[in-house]
Amino acid sequence: MDCPKCKSSHHVKDGIVGGKQRYKCKECHYRYTVERKSNVKTSAIRRLALVLYLEGFSFRFIGKILKISYGTVYVWVKEWRSQVSLPRRENSSAIVDLDHMHRLLVSKQTADCYGLLLIDMEKGISLLSSGSIDRESLST
Repeated sequence: MDCPKCKSSHHVKDGIVGGKQRYKCKECHYRYTVERKSNVKTSAIRRLALVLYLEGFSFRFIGKILKISYGTVYVWVKEWRSQVSLPRRENSSAIVDLDHMHRLLVSKQTADCYGLLLIDMEKGISLLSSGSIDRESLST
């Protein structure tokens, strides 16, 4: 937190103005307040949190890695989600419970199956995207 006028790092506290600490430069006697709070994260940190989220890491894990609250990460992702429009699938699938999906995937002895579970906390729904690959077609 250097002086914005002369860039000197020699300063003393000079009261509080508007709830913010005020400083006085010892060299040029300029009085100033801190431009931003010390706990405000940079845009690079926010971007890194979003990249980690898109890679599949949880809010708590991201918060632990970046040393910030997982609630803050959640708010950032929520803000980001409201600003962009992601491509949506036009055809919808039937609603299937997880037990039925498990029986369906386990019964296919000749296929390798995969899936992705998506949970929407706001709407209280979960979506499972799944598919299978025939083993015989892979070997040829």
